[in-house]
Amino acid sequence: MPLDGSKPSLRGLDKAIEIARPIGARITGLCVIPTVPPIPTIGLPTSFKSYMTDGAAKVISEAKKTVLKNSVKFHGKLVYGDASIEIARFANDKKYDLIVIGSRGRSGLKELFLGSVANSVVHRSQVPVLVIK
Repeated sequence: MPLDGSKPSLRGLDKAIEIARPIGARITGLCVIPTVPPIPTIGLPTSFKSYMTDGAAKVISEAKKTVLKNSVKFHGKLVYGDASIEIARFANDKKYDLIVIGSRGRSGLKELFLGSVANSVVHRSQVPVLVIK
């Protein structure tokens, strides 16, 4: 379950909980932290990496509270890199059963039908992908 704190990501988390609860599955929440800022980060009081890592840790912490409140097991993971590559790589390497992903996240650029990260994950993944609008 890729998480970035966006509304589609949180809707995806709700759907993942709905799927996981009846079968006793565990949700792994994955935050991918970009290594390069999408825009210049002039004026940030901390480094870009620290700033993004702190934000991702908060997203994982909030997701964990939500999932545990619904009696589902949760594991949070932070990785660094390009979101679409890392999400697909993580799921493929760990042989997960399903990726549940929000249709759009916080990428800044909106595509016509499907967010760029979700679209890329669908094409890169060897694991089934459920895209939540």
